[in-house]
Amino acid sequence: MIENLISLIQNDKKKLFVGIGNVLKSDDGIGVYISNKIKESISIQKLTVEASIENYIGKINSLNPDVLILVDCVAFGKKAGYYELLPAEKVKDFTLNTHNISLKRISELFKMPVYILGIQPKEIGFGEKISEAVINAAYKILEIINQ
Repeated sequence: MIENLISLIQNDKKKLFVGIGNVLKSDDGIGVYISNKIKESISIQKLTVEASIENYIGKINSLNPDVLILVDCVAFGKKAGYYELLPAEKVKDFTLNTHNISLKRISELFKMPVYILGIQPKEIGFGEKISEAVINAAYKILEIINQ
């Protein structure tokens, strides 16, 4: 879990982190929160797309990163705050209420390898507050990315 993210960050490849989610639906906004806090560098770029990643397909492909990491809340069926980095093809084909298309399907529209950095939400009802377990996971993730 954490080891996959560390090894991805430590390689020389150009990485683009894309923050996905609805900031008005509690923990569903965690991808946006994380992308807004990433410090860009030579090998790390960020893009915040909120709930409409399909509108950014051309832009992402034109940025042409070596690796694309989609950051979003994912219902793993685990404890809130659990996070995992998975190749997109390993993510079940599902659509959350905040997405018009599943992450697995959207990943097929990109020309580079795509990973999903998923964080298990606690609450995705209306509200702008991110739960404590999920925000703590975000701090750990950001510490790895921004090292």
